[in-house]
Amino acid sequence: MRQDSRLSRMLHVLIHMGSHGGSMTSEMIARMLDANPVVIRRTMSGLREMGYVRSEKGHGGGWTLARPLEELTLLDIYRAVGEPSVFAIGPAFDMPGCPIEQAVNATLKGVFDDAEELLRSRFAGVTLADIAKGFPPLANAGGTQRCAS
Repeated sequence: MRQDSRLSRMLHVLIHMGSHGGSMTSEMIARMLDANPVVIRRTMSGLREMGYVRSEKGHGGGWTLARPLEELTLLDIYRAVGEPSVFAIGPAFDMPGCPIEQAVNATLKGVFDDAEELLRSRFAGVTLADIAKGFPPLANAGGTQRCAS
């Protein structure tokens, strides 16, 4: 199963933006992530709707943070990217009339719900500034070059 990396990628982008000190175009972000600028615009627009980034059109425009990294939590960004599933496992619906399958699914649902609540609680306690404090300000060309792998 393919992993959903939107949360990780947007955290990456926002922390770069926090150290960039100016606007970043969708093309700059796309180059940094080796992604399509259209995908970047679509994802960033979800962050804009939540009030986490702003966009300016035209020459000198681009994306900027609307709030400081200290005010953005992992939970905020997780919600803004659509709350992707954190589990690759899930219930089966092969035999919906089977009481054993129903009991298994009910038990799994309860366990998954508890785990997701714990994850959301942990996400709420970590700001992007907490992640960023381990890194010096980026000295490359505006913080937009692809990160070395």
